Amino acid sequence: MTEMNIDQTLLNTARRLSATPLADLFDDEPDRMDRFALHLPGMMTDFSKQKVDENTLDELLALEKKRNVCGFLKKMAKGDPVNTSEGRAAQHMALRAPEGAACFADGKPISADIKAIRVRMEKFCEDLRAGRIAGVSGRPIRTLVHIGIGGSDLGPRLAIEALVRSAEPGIEVRFAANVDAADINDALQGCDPEATMIIVASKSFATPETLANARVARAWLVQHLGKEAPARHMLAISSNTARVRAFGIDADNIFPMQTYVGGRYSLWSSVGLCIMARLGVAAFNALLEGAAAMDRHVLETDAAHNGPVLSALINYWNLNYLDLSARAIIPYATRLALLPNYLQQLIMESNGKAVAADGTPAKGVASAAVFGAEGSNAQHAFFQQLHQGPATIPVDFIGVVADQEHNPAQHKTLLCNMLAQSRALMIGRSEEETAAQMRAAKEDESRIETLAPQKTFPGSRPSTTILLDALSPFCLGALLAFYEHETVAIAALAGINPFDQWGVEMGKTVALAIETAIDDADTSALDPSTARLLDRIGTTG
Repeated sequence: MTEMNIDQTLLNTARRLSATPLADLFDDEPDRMDRFALHLPGMMTDFSKQKVDENTLDELLALEKKRNVCGFLKKMAKGDPVNTSEGRAAQHMALRAPEGAACFADGKPISADIKAIRVRMEKFCEDLRAGRIAGVSGRPIRTLVHIGIGGSDLGPRLAIEALVRSAEPGIEVRFAANVDAADINDALQGCDPEATMIIVASKSFATPETLANARVARAWLVQHLGKEAPARHMLAISSNTARVRAFGIDADNIFPMQTYVGGRYSLWSSVGLCIMARLGVAAFNALLEGAAAMDRHVLETDAAHNGPVLSALINYWNLNYLDLSARAIIPYATRLALLPNYLQQLIMESNGKAVAADGTPAKGVASAAVFGAEGSNAQHAFFQQLHQGPATIPVDFIGVVADQEHNPAQHKTLLCNMLAQSRALMIGRSEEETAAQMRAAKEDESRIETLAPQKTFPGSRPSTTILLDALSPFCLGALLAFYEHETVAIAALAGINPFDQWGVEMGKTVALAIETAIDDADTSALDPSTARLLDRIGTTG
């Protein structure tokens, strides 16, 4: 079957399923759970509440085969130059490969380099946690301020927030990302300069927001400890050694970041140094092991039983055939509150593109508008729109099976809320059912006539449920790798490159032009709106 025939078949199927209540699919397919629920490393995934039946899945699998999605993932794992716009590999999988595995990037062996950096990270963190790393006054470093943005910030911040409860007290880690000075001011507020080290994470060491915050931190150190302090109290994670040394950071305090790893896929690299420092070497290694287990699943499992690939196919179906352009991600775990932000960046910066890697129009939409918050708070924020709004928005529900807060009653209530939301979105409630309930409650008929339509829920709204075995480093690593692979697989379906970000670069270029106009006190080259807004701000001259 040709791609055109597959596409037409999927369009016909979409018209049929759009008119089919989601709950009816369980009646039509009694063994639906056997096909749509999978046990993966550290988790279970349930796609049964997505508007896909067995025939649709077969058609999507035919599309996967035509577009060689699994083949693309294997090429990425081999170290082929899948990042075509930059002409290099995307080898974040190599960073978590088991010891002894032979890994390559662009035809060159990289395993020894990865191991050397990891050994150095481990020694640094063990020495730091043991109090053997001191500042200029001789006092041990006890606080790290991690400065980065995007993937260089969100990944470490998420991992520490998710897992810190189970870590031993020790090193404090603070974060600064936003170029708003409030962010770096708050990060430094209350820190003891003599016991503080600044980590600057920037692959190019040219990221404007990161360098702006790094300059503030450097000035803070010089003010309190003297001009020699930055060499001892700052370290960099970067691939640009020359820029780091020119900034004033000692060469011994540079942790390399591999050029074949993109920022939003980088928490497994030296960018994760603060994770290792805060949680310990064993926890960081367990995070890597969970991701590696998901990598093995993806590379060794056929598409029909491959969790991230099936998730990619279903989300591609939602975007391109059911025209569902948004996606909510709701972790029912307060410690995963940052997960929607992390995945928003991973998905939308990777796949928010309309042009394929060969310069032609993309074969399809690869990214939804992603948003979310932790449950059950989200139920009292935007779930009203999920249930009764005019647009259908698919939801990823993420729960944790183990009760790690030692409160079985509240844990049960939390998970029941999650399951209730996915069920309610699916089954809805008709106007007839609503009216009958109101009559049973002895409501007045005029009130029923007015309120029954308002209290009706259309239902048939799709969702995926992911159940983590526990909120452990292993399970978190597996979960993040699951979404990485899903993101890359959707990109392969659409034919785009998920490893560049020209939209981000465009914003930086325009911002620099506006700053130049301010410095030159000449806004004549700007559009009238921007020029007038600058006049109102009063920053010219």
